[in-house]
Amino acid sequence: MNRNSILIVAAMALWLAPPAVIAQPVDGDPRDAWWENLAVLCGKAFAGEMTGFARPADDGWLDKRVVMHVRECSETEIRIPLHVGENRSRTWVVTRTEDGFRLKHDHRHEDGSEDAVTWYGGHTTDPGRAMRQTFPVDDYSKALFLANGLEASIANFWSMEVHPGEKFAYELVRPGRNFRAEFDLGDPVEAPPAPWGHE
Repeated sequence: MNRNSILIVAAMALWLAPPAVIAQPVDGDPRDAWWENLAVLCGKAFAGEMTGFARPADDGWLDKRVVMHVRECSETEIRIPLHVGENRSRTWVVTRTEDGFRLKHDHRHEDGSEDAVTWYGGHTTDPGRAMRQTFPVDDYSKALFLANGLEASIANFWSMEVHPGEKFAYELVRPGRNFRAEFDLGDPVEAPPAPWGHE
């Protein structure tokens, strides 16, 4: 076989071979992407529903309209009130820190005063993923839960997912508890009233 024949055979072998899997480099910090995907929702509201297992105590969500409103945004903080029917007591507060994100839950009564169990949450412990960040319970929250007889909550893990143009998900997981709510980012709804205490 002459040199030209060898080259032709080699070229055909390469052409017929299955394409190699090329590892795609990951550019940038996933925390940047996650934050940008969340921030771009600012000013918009979205309807949602429970999609995961919940306790009987969560049944009140089943027959209520559930709406999240990405209401206030700055370079370091995003506030997301959560409305369950006429209940406007909940706001998720996500803060960007030097090494990740902190999630806190601002719980209020109808008169605007703070609930006895409020400002609990956690902080990320790794870079997470561009579409999902997880917040293990922090020490402040553990002490708060114990002081209020909520021992099971000291094992809480919260997560937030942002799938651009598709869905936002909020999740709470601990032994015996798996709560998840998903919101349709493809169909914004009218913004609800301000949360209690922030009118």
